[in-house]
Amino acid sequence: MDIDQAIPTFLLEARELLEQMEDGLLQIENGEGDGETVNAIFRAAHTIKGSAGIFGFDEVVGFTHTVENVLDRVRGNELAIDRPLAELLLASGDHIGTLLQRVADKAHGHDPVVNAIGHDLLGQLARFTTASTLPVPVAAAAAPAAAPTASGSDDSAVTGNWHVSLRFSHEVLQHGMDPLSFIRYLGSLGDIEGIVTLQDALPALGELDPETCYLGFELSLKSEASHADIDGAFDFVRDDATIHILPPHSPLRAYADMLTALSPEPASLGEVLVRCGTLEAAELERALAPAPVATTALVPVIADDAPALPTLIDAPPAAGSKPARDSGRAKTLRVDADKLDQLINLVGELVIAGAGANMIAGQLKARRMLEATATMARLIEEVRDSTLNLRMVQIGETFNRFQRVVRDVARDLGKDIRLVINGAETELDKTMVEKIGDPLMHLVRNAMDHGIEAAELRVARGKPAQGTIRLDARHDSGGVLIEVSDDGNGLNRERILKKAVEKGLVSPQQNLADEDVYKLIFAPGFSTAEQLSNISGRGVGMDVVKKNIEALHGSIEIDSIEGQGSTMRIRLPLTLAIIDGFLVGVGDASFVIPLDQVVECIELPAGERQSGQRRDYLNQRGQILPYARLRDALDLPAGKDGRNTDRNLVVVQYGGKRAGLVVDSLHGEIQTVIKPLGRVFSRVQGISGSTILGSGAVALILDVPRLMQQVTDRAAA
Repeated sequence: MDIDQAIPTFLLEARELLEQMEDGLLQIENGEGDGETVNAIFRAAHTIKGSAGIFGFDEVVGFTHTVENVLDRVRGNELAIDRPLAELLLASGDHIGTLLQRVADKAHGHDPVVNAIGHDLLGQLARFTTASTLPVPVAAAAAPAAAPTASGSDDSAVTGNWHVSLRFSHEVLQHGMDPLSFIRYLGSLGDIEGIVTLQDALPALGELDPETCYLGFELSLKSEASHADIDGAFDFVRDDATIHILPPHSPLRAYADMLTALSPEPASLGEVLVRCGTLEAAELERALAPAPVATTALVPVIADDAPALPTLIDAPPAAGSKPARDSGRAKTLRVDADKLDQLINLVGELVIAGAGANMIAGQLKARRMLEATATMARLIEEVRDSTLNLRMVQIGETFNRFQRVVRDVARDLGKDIRLVINGAETELDKTMVEKIGDPLMHLVRNAMDHGIEAAELRVARGKPAQGTIRLDARHDSGGVLIEVSDDGNGLNRERILKKAVEKGLVSPQQNLADEDVYKLIFAPGFSTAEQLSNISGRGVGMDVVKKNIEALHGSIEIDSIEGQGSTMRIRLPLTLAIIDGFLVGVGDASFVIPLDQVVECIELPAGERQSGQRRDYLNQRGQILPYARLRDALDLPAGKDGRNTDRNLVVVQYGGKRAGLVVDSLHGEIQTVIKPLGRVFSRVQGISGSTILGSGAVALILDVPRLMQQVTDRAAA
């Protein structure tokens, strides 16, 4: 198995660790971190370095080692992370990310710009390291024998021969791991003075599987590295190996316990330890001698060369038993996103096929077949829900990335701004989370540049000197509501209106509500900024934000109070794949309304059906309910008989509002597989997609918010 197949997994996990480092550093800089935060940052750097060493990425190892040394001094209370050091460590994390990207791009040779940045950072990091932990030059790190020796761990480094016992699982090669790479990395931590390869698990030649690992290793490592450094070499393969590490000068009883745990014939395995130089023959004989007293669960063992205080040694398990794995470890499996998309597409086709079978059963009026299709429909729904849940992720991962953005941009603007996040646990389809990042980025940067005032002005207005930007998310009406708000200037209604008149977007005589005025900022090229900046103000962006959100079948609204702040409210569906819908008919056409937007269905009063008495609202239980005829909204022709029945009214809710849609017929609930619209229909307002019915006919999926907005705009024109 080629170890290169595991590199994408390494890169993914390394980037996640970099994000953890960044989050921790930002917490400390904001005064929110503690000792455990520092430990988490150190462990992240340590794991990146160790995993990179396994793959031979010496440039990553050399630079990260220096960062690790600085973090080790912080962890040992020799240094405090102040603002300059936090800046340096954040920049160092960015550089590690650049080095990882070079690995991902398979970049060979030296990049002068990257090298210059790296050397500059190493020079700055050198001021925070002691004489014994000077930075390791990149060139030196490239030499196998000169790889860095990390000093950071919970155990101090012990000079002498460590014994390392390795038993890799049969599946380790199939999981993309090369056992020899871990042994090579151990060689970079010191000198392997003896190694014995165990072949007792090898089957007969005819039964040998080339993708199965049958080998074990016992080796003696002379190193000044700490236990954590040696143990950290196996972070990437811990679930696929049984590992025993005994430090130099360990009590003989510890070797005896290890031998008993690993083999039903400890004497035979003990000879292996003699062969690799870990023990002498006399020491082995004493180690395997019967213990003078019976051991219990935990037994104090005091050897001749042991320290003054007794050491507690775990009693050995029964011979031949396998070491128990950590039952608390989360059982997770990484799946390629393309494979998951393919699975969801197949489930979508299964939904369509199931609907077709159910329709045929209904036409045949076969009771047993109807029962069978009903059971199948229930199972398909469960499979659909389970499959979609696989792609649901928390939006907090995206939100947390803005901590660094707010910090850096605020510094560039000379403003004091904090970011407050709520609802980070809100789940959304992974595709939606990925695509909403750019619109959110623009809204946040815009709020910082245009919204939040300078500290002096805020104080003069009676506000706190520090401005606040909030990112909030929550489930609402079957979808997700995301709000980007600030406590800054708010939108200037008169300035927006004046600019819109100058651009010819509205006439001076028009009397617009505040909501309609605020929507003008989404016009292409619209900007009220008096000065251009690197952050915003060039009139490019808000129109793109709106288009990107609408491409996700979402909508954006604005609330603003001048002098108090603004809120950008984004509404998104949970997924773009499969939804529950409500099927309705108008004439010969079929339409699907997202079920989570349907409140109820009622019969349209007879008086409202008469063409001469038509209105756009009715009294529903004492409340005014505006409504629109779907036939008129979409300019549909009359039915085959030339008449419009307009009998039924579907009450829908969207964005905190209620309205009615008048349709001819109601066909009930349906599982809907969303298909994209072709180019011909891409600009049709009020339609978000299409679906295939069980009969093979095509039904259009309604975008209720945009459809009702279109009706409102048409009425106002």
